Amino acid sequence: MKPAPFQYHAPKTVDEAVTLLAAVAPADGRVLAGGQSLVPTMAFRLARPAHLVDINGIPELGCITSAGGKLAIGACVRHAAFYRPAVEGPLGRLLAQVVRHIAHHPIRTRGTFCGSLAHADPASEWCLLAVTLGAEMVAQSTRGRRVIAAQDFFAGIMTTALAEDELLVEARLPPLPGDTRCGFYEFSRRAGDFAIAMALVTYRLVDGRMIEPRIGVGGAEPRPRRMDEAERMLEGQKPRPQVFAAAAAAAAAAVDAMEDSSYSADYRRDLVRTVTYRALEGAA
Repeated sequence: MKPAPFQYHAPKTVDEAVTLLAAVAPADGRVLAGGQSLVPTMAFRLARPAHLVDINGIPELGCITSAGGKLAIGACVRHAAFYRPAVEGPLGRLLAQVVRHIAHHPIRTRGTFCGSLAHADPASEWCLLAVTLGAEMVAQSTRGRRVIAAQDFFAGIMTTALAEDELLVEARLPPLPGDTRCGFYEFSRRAGDFAIAMALVTYRLVDGRMIEPRIGVGGAEPRPRRMDEAERMLEGQKPRPQVFAAAAAAAAAAVDAMEDSSYSADYRRDLVRTVTYRALEGAA
């Protein structure tokens, strides 16, 4: 099939883009960045936007910079930009580890970091990373800019706090201290498929004990989130298998797992236990 007719717009500045978006958003205008989610749905006519605002011609949106000590990722930065560490230290290594779990190489060369956040698929690796690390999203409209914390940004399955006329111009990731340990694990039926469940873990080691632990789970619920009870089980403990097992069990117990025709809630809950444990193993 072919997409339904639409009007194409190619702004050259962010101000021009948000002005266009303010005008066309009420008529189901959409932003086009990587297009790896939008274009296939248009081809099947599951999405029929009357307007596309293509932001690929805006140079400033294709940059990775430092803003207030945080890593600022522009709206047109591709997944493939993270194949090599984009920043020194644990954060750069973590991004390079996670990106290789996203779909397949051709998709990574076109799909964008911020596009993944705006799409808000529960199985998105970047959405999980943003929530776990405490990222900030910068949204701009004709009314100005606002910063949205990651825990407030994701509202449900493919639903965010963005207003229809707002453009996600960048995401900001906080730095990770040099002694941070990181682990990531996801399970999918085949390489490149959407994750059924995944976990991301970070913690620091001080005198052989874990401090500042973070455990995020994605794919199992309508949106990614941190597992507070599981994190409390790690705080001050030595990184040992029995501690990891207790934290993984707590994460599984806390999950309000989704259920569909392919996977039961019990199956996803059991997967959460496994992926959390293996992420903790990876961090250790």
